[in-house]
Amino acid sequence: MIGLPDILSVGSGGIVGFALGLLGGGGSILAVPLLVYVVGVRSPHVAIGTSALAVAANAFANLIGHSRAGNVKWPCAAVFAASGVAGAAVGAQLGQLVDGTKLLFLFGLVMLAVAAAMFSPRAAAGDPGVRINAKIAPRLIGIGLGVGLMSGFFGIGGGFLIVPAIMLGSGMATINAVGSSLVSVGVFGLTTAVSYAFAGMVDWRIAGFFVLGGIGGGLAGIALAKRLSTRRAALTRIFAVAVIAVAGFVLWRSAPAFFG
Repeated sequence: MIGLPDILSVGSGGIVGFALGLLGGGGSILAVPLLVYVVGVRSPHVAIGTSALAVAANAFANLIGHSRAGNVKWPCAAVFAASGVAGAAVGAQLGQLVDGTKLLFLFGLVMLAVAAAMFSPRAAAGDPGVRINAKIAPRLIGIGLGVGLMSGFFGIGGGFLIVPAIMLGSGMATINAVGSSLVSVGVFGLTTAVSYAFAGMVDWRIAGFFVLGGIGGGLAGIALAKRLSTRRAALTRIFAVAVIAVAGFVLWRSAPAFFG
């Protein structure tokens, strides 16, 4: 039978999917707080493992559209993702060793960093015809390792971190970085989810309902984004304020355990 946690999982996934569809990124940062404080997942580690699986599924779904539109620079995306997998695997193992409540506090700090990134508009400049070479490849490998480590440790997609990182490493245009980043978001999330799954820290039922809600929310967000395309910057800033509010709540709830 479908219970309240299942319904809440669908609703929470819908919120994340809607934000991703409307804004093109950042929404997945809400997955862990929603799973812990709304759905009622008791273990922060299970919430991280479950959200990583949901984020990966959502990223691969969105990747199809960007690939068809020609926005993905596959050689650069593959090198960045391949190097980041090693970082994500190590980060996931390290994250499992940290006390859950302390990990939530650190996650709240990451939320503040993501919100700050939302207030900084991305520069559209870049080379849309960029090709990987002996100069670009080492940069992508080094940056990919670092970003993958953070992604695995906190169980986040990290789109707002991966996009500027790929642009820094390759010099590609923003639209190509957004499309190419989905390869890493999906692969990093899957790597983290597999690590947590082997440790028994993924709730498959909740993940399924969360993804289901995310699909519906994503379609609604994309539809609304087309109507509000000229207000995307303002919407992103409004969402950033919401992320800050949620981060404040997470920090408030987890601070006693972190400093205790």
